Amino acid sequence: MDEFSQLIIGIIGGTGKEGKGLAYSWAKKGIKIIIGSRNKEKADIAANEVNLKLKNDNQVIGEENHIAAQKADLVVLTVPYNAHAAMCRELAQYLRGKIVIDVTVPLVPPKVSKVQMPPAGSATQEAQEILGAEVKVVAAFQNISYENLMEDTDVDCDVIVCGGNREARDVVIKLVEKTGLKGWDGGPIENAVVVEGLTSILIGINKRYGSKSAGIRITGINKE
Repeated sequence: MDEFSQLIIGIIGGTGKEGKGLAYSWAKKGIKIIIGSRNKEKADIAANEVNLKLKNDNQVIGEENHIAAQKADLVVLTVPYNAHAAMCRELAQYLRGKIVIDVTVPLVPPKVSKVQMPPAGSATQEAQEILGAEVKVVAAFQNISYENLMEDTDVDCDVIVCGGNREARDVVIKLVEKTGLKGWDGGPIENAVVVEGLTSILIGINKRYGSKSAGIRITGINKE
């Protein structure tokens, strides 16, 4: 039996592009997904959109954020940075003992191609400070575009995973690989500053060269 066959993943802010892309990538591998939103109707619409692409009416469901966080075994944060800290505080009571994958990038419009990190060092470190030691916060997927996540072909892009707990990083790396991408252990949570900062660089590259899906690739290592 697949080790993730009974796993329920809650995606907070899952009505956005990145959330729906991750939902689709995992759901097509048989993982149960709950898309969370402040508005249940919006969550249902997003879930139905993913289910339509999957041709499966029940793989993804919609719930309000707090219900998604409560029901899920593992939670993913895909909220805009201006809602990040408040969302962490709001959901903290439902996240104790869980792994939280933080996909949030501290983008500050209008200069989104300029790296601008928060006082905590990164969004991931901010989440860890707010949620406390009982929650294992791991950074991942910041450098993967929605367009890549919705592809059904091999994606020429890797995912760097950073977090303070090695076992949690290992779980997230396996979940990265369930999406068809290659995951790499990027070390402690302090290193998330580099991963998050790369997003602004990739946004700038996309703008400069007329692309929508610039990514990164780790070379020089044969990882089977």
